[in-house]
Amino acid sequence: MAEVYKPMTDPITKTEAVGKIIALARDIDVKDNLDYSFLSMSEDAAYDMVANNVLTQMYETPEQYRETIMMASMTKILVESLVLKSRIQSLEKTSRTEEG
Repeated sequence: MAEVYKPMTDPITKTEAVGKIIALARDIDVKDNLDYSFLSMSEDAAYDMVANNVLTQMYETPEQYRETIMMASMTKILVESLVLKSRIQSLEKTSRTEEG
């Protein structure tokens, strides 16, 4: 896994870059036990689709704005994740209260 953490400075194909992004994302995801069964696609397909979209967005953004846009995108997604996780916890708490 150590090769995933090296900067992607050498020329590689988009497929190789997507593979590295997916490997790193999965490594980070180790702590979350997410249920992918409600998706209309497999977990692998979801990672592939999102990694491809991230890479496309990055390279379509002018280089001088790339870092800022990527940080803004990350922040937006993390805030959305926080809100959704809080909402799920609230619904789970309400469900337990109604059952008890």
